[in-house]
Amino acid sequence: MSPIAAGLAIFLGLAGGIAVGGGVIALFIVLDMIPRLAQVTNSYDKVHWYEGAMIAGAVVGTVADFWNWKVTGPWLATGIVGLFNGVFVGMLAAALTEVLNVLPILAKRLHMQRYLFGFLLAMVFGKMAGSLFEWFIYRP
Repeated sequence: MSPIAAGLAIFLGLAGGIAVGGGVIALFIVLDMIPRLAQVTNSYDKVHWYEGAMIAGAVVGTVADFWNWKVTGPWLATGIVGLFNGVFVGMLAAALTEVLNVLPILAKRLHMQRYLFGFLLAMVFGKMAGSLFEWFIYRP
């Protein structure tokens, strides 16, 4: 690879990373994930820990993706990693749903206010069943 091509690849990689990273941070800011998490858990004094964990998770996830890290070991260790991934994705989805007020609007339009809790449980168990299907059947 010529030095010009290598420089161009480095420039495009950094530019793309900055664009995607900026978009993700903007999404977290718009969703108010960290302040909302501190509010729900009543732990305002731990906000810096939440921010650090989010940044560390992004860095470790990026490095793991680039170098194709595989998590092997006992089923308990891989289950814990999967649990953390699921908690993060679930919190992101819940924050997006809360900001957009999807559930109350949907329940009101479908005249399902009485069934809102059951509707929420159906969504949670559907997501869980879909994830288990993908992990154990679709991609064993």
